[in-house]
Amino acid sequence: MEQILNLLQTSLGRLKVNSPVTVASGTFALENLDFIAQEHLGAYVCKTITRYPKKGNPPPRLYETEAGLLNSIGLQNPGLDKFIAEDLPVLRETLTVPLIVSFSGSSLTEFAQMLECLEKQEGISGYEVNVSCPNVENEGIAFGIDPDVVNKLCALLSPLTERELIVKLSPNVTDIAVIAKAAEEGGATAISLINTIWGMAIDYCNGKSRIKKGIGGYSGIGIKPLALALTYRAAQAVKIPVIAMGGIYNWQDALEFFWAGASMIALGTANFIDPLAVDKVYKGLSSFCLERQLNLKDIVGKVNK
Repeated sequence: MEQILNLLQTSLGRLKVNSPVTVASGTFALENLDFIAQEHLGAYVCKTITRYPKKGNPPPRLYETEAGLLNSIGLQNPGLDKFIAEDLPVLRETLTVPLIVSFSGSSLTEFAQMLECLEKQEGISGYEVNVSCPNVENEGIAFGIDPDVVNKLCALLSPLTERELIVKLSPNVTDIAVIAKAAEEGGATAISLINTIWGMAIDYCNGKSRIKKGIGGYSGIGIKPLALALTYRAAQAVKIPVIAMGGIYNWQDALEFFWAGASMIALGTANFIDPLAVDKVYKGLSSFCLERQLNLKDIVGKVNK
């Protein structure tokens, strides 16, 4: 066991973890821990919270496509105050791995105010600053598409914390490398990508949208080549660690992202298909590294062209 830990340990900007596998925000409830060994998770990323409660978007807001999933949840969450009062104590009691709190705001000031509130709480190892959700108005992606805004946001938040500060980037931009560099220069300690891409599904019989809002976020195996390319481009542009996600279903997928430059990977849609996905990816990576006596860190960013 100790040998496996040594081979699979990885680091983010400030946080060392024993597993390179984590979960995408909003795709893995605490109940899922009943199915896996918690130590196979490097960290737990909670569902994105906002300053005030959100009911989310009207249904239907999920649709399974030919090669993935469309969602238009709309950041449904209880809001910051209820999260701190009710959810955070449960997370602290349940988790034995680092907790990453994902949050989003409607203004730069609100992002900072939320971080200041969370900084007063114990049991948090880091933050995922979500500037990339495509399913809400005036939040998330509105910030993530402008490098100047991303830079200003990171410069505002980074002096407020000594914890891990991860910025979650959107793929729905012209140049992911420019956005990634702006986050790094603003003080982000790591970046994560990709969030969902724009997607739509229509009933060919009657022309009705499968999602109530029309356009939603597309995730799953169909976006893997795009996620892999953007991970590579972002990793080439920055020196801070990259957490990659997007179409990762098995340990072979995960290895492709490590070769591309990711220091850690996150499973999202895979968790809906298989509650054992985290365990299977961790065990597959363990076997691969043991068989070759290979430290996972040795292959990060070493893609052969």
